[in-house]
Amino acid sequence: MSKNRIPAAATMNAVICRRYGPPEVLQLAKVPKPSPKPDEVCVRIHASAVTASDIFIRSALVLPRLQVPFRLMMGITKPRHPVVGLVFSGVVDEVGEKTSRFKPGDEVYGMTGFRLGAYAEYRCMRETDSPWHGCLALKPESLTHEESTAAAYGGLLALQYVEKGNIQTGDNILIYGASGTSGTIAVQYAKHLGAIVTGVCSTKNIGLVRSLDADQVIDYTRTDAPPEGERYDFVLDSVGGLKTSKLKRACTEALTPQGSYVSIDDGNLQLSSERMARLRELIEAGTITAILGRTYSLGDIVEAHRFVEGGHKVGGVAVTIPHAED
Repeated sequence: MSKNRIPAAATMNAVICRRYGPPEVLQLAKVPKPSPKPDEVCVRIHASAVTASDIFIRSALVLPRLQVPFRLMMGITKPRHPVVGLVFSGVVDEVGEKTSRFKPGDEVYGMTGFRLGAYAEYRCMRETDSPWHGCLALKPESLTHEESTAAAYGGLLALQYVEKGNIQTGDNILIYGASGTSGTIAVQYAKHLGAIVTGVCSTKNIGLVRSLDADQVIDYTRTDAPPEGERYDFVLDSVGGLKTSKLKRACTEALTPQGSYVSIDDGNLQLSSERMARLRELIEAGTITAILGRTYSLGDIVEAHRFVEGGHKVGGVAVTIPHAED
């Protein structure tokens, strides 16, 4: 038994996805309110997010090489877990009797893993990390719940993939997609590691990327190649393989002899509460700022998905989740 177990008959608002397709397949519905098992905590979610991963899960439009493993993992004709959503920030509402890391009232942020479920008022989470059950950590105190969703998703991606570059002080690196959720944090993290950073973005986002302390900015709408003779020790593609351009291809050819190129499509996102705790420290120290571009309400989830799918968002896109008792 958990402490203060919620009655089984209780319900909550959630967004469900009964089939793969356009944003309109998402529906707001009443579903059973979860109650934590002995090794779980129940989080009262205040904000979720719409990420590139959410778009792929809802639409099933992934790279051809990933279609078969995607369907086997997520569901053949529809999501195996109809309440979708990967990212959340909220407050621990209940704890199971075998838990120890968190207590009621703790403000937390996390990722749900392959079982999804973040587009809802409540989500039960295990305290241990796993691809299926996700990861959970104390959220940065200085951030709102909406800002914390941008930090969680973009931060986990940025730390995991920037670390693949084994960056040393003075390394010359390029981040393609520097104004996105992960790109904005990747720029800041790479600068923290001592790199000389070039960010790639569109004209309207040059000011933002420069404000993140990028040393140089390339406008992909105005050029098809990096500066002549420029060579990079590390190139990070933070937009993924579904988006291509002449400039991106040119950047992959502008590596030093020992240079490396990494895309956020290269392998699964590692759900790590240790990385999230480190990210929290970097944010609280003022080293990293989470960039939030837009915020929608849960009732506007279709519009939020439509906007993110358009491919022109800046930073993260959050979804505020109201509660009837608020």
